[in-house]
Amino acid sequence: MYSHCERGGWILGNTIDGTQAEYVRIPYADSSLYPIPADADEEALVMLSDILPTGFECGVLNGKVKPGDTVAIVGAGPIGMAALLTAQFYSPAEIIMIDKDDYRLGLAKTFGATHTINSAAENAVEKVMKLTSGKGVDTAIEAVGVPETFELCEEIVGAGGHIANIGVHGKSVVLHLETLWSRNITITASLVDTVSTPMLFKNVLSHKLDPKKLITHRFKMDQIIEAYDTFEHAAREKALKVILTK
Repeated sequence: MYSHCERGGWILGNTIDGTQAEYVRIPYADSSLYPIPADADEEALVMLSDILPTGFECGVLNGKVKPGDTVAIVGAGPIGMAALLTAQFYSPAEIIMIDKDDYRLGLAKTFGATHTINSAAENAVEKVMKLTSGKGVDTAIEAVGVPETFELCEEIVGAGGHIANIGVHGKSVVLHLETLWSRNITITASLVDTVSTPMLFKNVLSHKLDPKKLITHRFKMDQIIEAYDTFEHAAREKALKVILTK
């Protein structure tokens, strides 16, 4: 678990400043950086610094997604979209994306979601149960980090299923063991370890995976305040990932 290394681990943006600067000195660089080939698409590879391995490891791998499964992803932000893109490595039969933003749900359709549900406009639990003939999903991926979305995952997971929590929770969540105990489910929560980065790197370089389509806005370093404002008001600005360049 690289994220919990006694020397190293989660440093950038946690115990020291992050990397939104023109030049950065990286601790433990010999074991945490990857050289980028001269002809590589750097914007696509930026997505490997966090969201692609996070969505993949904490969502898809922890959720044990396998061929023929039905997967629900709650939250169509960048992390949820990263889980959507990488879940398709394992050929699930259905991927249901749940969110309150029609624009992001529309993007999810173009990225490979088989069904979308606007939980602000319809009953998400009822819709999922209808889509799964009342059985619930094999994997429910929580990609928001609020009580409402985690409890939604608890309601839609099926027998023998997995709840893979990615979201960063700042408030207590109710664990409904009174209904979950008999369903043989597994619940996981984790930090990203980036053990999948080399594999994802190869898939991006070979164009089997295209995370660049998650980028919606680009700014220069001297526009960083505007970039922050855009990201803060992502719904209004229809933003997913914001790229800063020199």
